Amino acid sequence: MASKSKASIKTGKGGVNIDYQLSYKAAQISRAFNNSFRKRILDLLNNKGVLTVTEIYVALRMEQSVVSQHLAVLRNAGIVLTEREGKRIRYAINKNRIKFLQQLFKDML
Repeated sequence: MASKSKASIKTGKGGVNIDYQLSYKAAQISRAFNNSFRKRILDLLNNKGVLTVTEIYVALRMEQSVVSQHLAVLRNAGIVLTEREGKRIRYAINKNRIKFLQQLFKDML
């Protein structure tokens, strides 16, 4: 038997403005965390600090192209920072972004 809620639902005229593009971007950021390869990359960067793609794929014993693809997802989500050093790109965790996102996720739950 279904229980009745004591709270009433009030609806006004008009609807809510749903920004689907913003929702999509938020989902992409959340998705960036939800992958075992990306978690391994983040753990490595968290422990070692600043690393190049080469240092990451050697340490994790993964193919360079796979690491580069995962780093692109993390970079697009703002989770890692990049710095060009000649032909090499160095990666580091964006600690401020991580703290912000973790607080946001806590607030959502």
